[in-house]
Amino acid sequence: MNHGTTKEEPVRLLFEMTREDNPRLYDDLIRFNKGTKRVNRLRFLAHEGLLAQNWTLMPAVTAAHPVAALPVQTQASVSPVSARHTNQAFSLPTGPDEEP
Repeated sequence: MNHGTTKEEPVRLLFEMTREDNPRLYDDLIRFNKGTKRVNRLRFLAHEGLLAQNWTLMPAVTAAHPVAALPVQTQASVSPVSARHTNQAFSLPTGPDEEP
């Protein structure tokens, strides 16, 4: 990868998934017809997932009790089980003789 360049290139993804791959994600995405709404929903879920991996949840902020942002978590604090599910959602499909 070339992180030193200033030119931003778009990321294009083309993937297929079945309900067996990730039932919750599939059910959420299938609610939308093909196209922009489904892509935007996937983009939103990916963004929220990224935030969930990097930040801890902040308690509700009230006018009487403002809350400072909590520090970024290190990768070591990411649950291996959660990371495995996320990685499986975006990995290539496996054949019937292969384990995920």
